[in-house]
Amino acid sequence: MGTRDQLIDSARDLLWERGYVGTSPKAIQQRAGAGQGSMYHHFAGKKELALAAVRRSAEDLLAAADEQLGRPGTAVERVTAYLRREREVLKGCPIGRLTQDPDIVGDPVLRAPVDETLTGMRTRLAEVLDEGRAAGELPATLDTAALAATIVAVLQGGYVLARAAGRTEPFDQAVSGVLALLAAH
Repeated sequence: MGTRDQLIDSARDLLWERGYVGTSPKAIQQRAGAGQGSMYHHFAGKKELALAAVRRSAEDLLAAADEQLGRPGTAVERVTAYLRREREVLKGCPIGRLTQDPDIVGDPVLRAPVDETLTGMRTRLAEVLDEGRAAGELPATLDTAALAATIVAVLQGGYVLARAAGRTEPFDQAVSGVLALLAAH
């Protein structure tokens, strides 16, 4: 892995752990094992590096979701596999946590990939649910966009509940709840 990638991965990890303000260029350089000169060789500054890190987190998150949602099976089976996949629940979602960072949401450039990722998740889930509706697995009257938004909201809210409790059970309960609602259709 090259220095640029090490810097991006270090920034990504630190953003997830500490947020934007808590992620200093010095901390990024130390974690990456890179000097100040190499950071500024690859990036104009912290904001540009943070943007690259958020985009990489977004790509990874969407790829992991697509891996589960693109597998064979019914729509409900694929959504279930996605929601039940292994996660670092107590760390929260690397993208969803950024919505709590005032420096990220206050900056349209840094906020854009966060919004695009969550929108992409809703869109991908709606596509899978549309497939289930077309196959007769789900009711023809089902508002798949609304259900997809609900699934993403429950997932993000589950992270918040688990982090607040300091244990994963509230997350698991939220996922079980939304899956029970989906199965009821």
